[in-house]
Amino acid sequence: MVSTMPDARESVMLPNGVTIGVDEAGRGPLAGPVVAAAVVLCKPRPSGLDDSKKLSAARRAELEERIKRRCRWAVGVVDVADIDRLNIFGATMLAMTLAVQALCEQLADEPVGEVLIDGNLTPHGRRPEWCWPARPIVGGDAIEPCISAASIIAKEHRDRLMREAAREHPHYGWDRNAGYGTPEHLAALRTHGPTPLHRRSFAPVAQLVLL
Repeated sequence: MVSTMPDARESVMLPNGVTIGVDEAGRGPLAGPVVAAAVVLCKPRPSGLDDSKKLSAARRAELEERIKRRCRWAVGVVDVADIDRLNIFGATMLAMTLAVQALCEQLADEPVGEVLIDGNLTPHGRRPEWCWPARPIVGGDAIEPCISAASIIAKEHRDRLMREAAREHPHYGWDRNAGYGTPEHLAALRTHGPTPLHRRSFAPVAQLVLL
């Protein structure tokens, strides 16, 4: 007899709707947008899903292609101006909301049972547009496959944006550091100053602006 018990790690269709996984990329960098992704997994789900930070670049790219080809997904991007206006936490909550809104447009009338979000907080009560049941899961990108898929989509999408930005601003190494405050990036900031894509609300950038 074949068991019908779902894998404990798998996001499955709930009686009252689909499960959406959400994660973000880009809270910590000194430059560039924050990106969130929302994913409804297909069945069978792509194998090998894990926290994007634990995967090689080649494996992430392979999984991104599979997720995008077989599953339903969307991204939300919040730019530097809104990060500086809202602060990075508020911008992250907005990016998650935009990603889920965009995914729900694809779902049409299909109800959402639950949104699983990596971390310990959700946009519920923090964004007026948020209207879905939400549950935070600390370390969810490593234990909940739909969140793992979202982490892969978010990171790959943001990394592409930063590689594109690096062509216009080649001094900062964004194609290598994705905007994080590496020694290379900090040295270039001291030499060349901040660009329009730098987050002026972040201390290392703000200190240079005030000089």
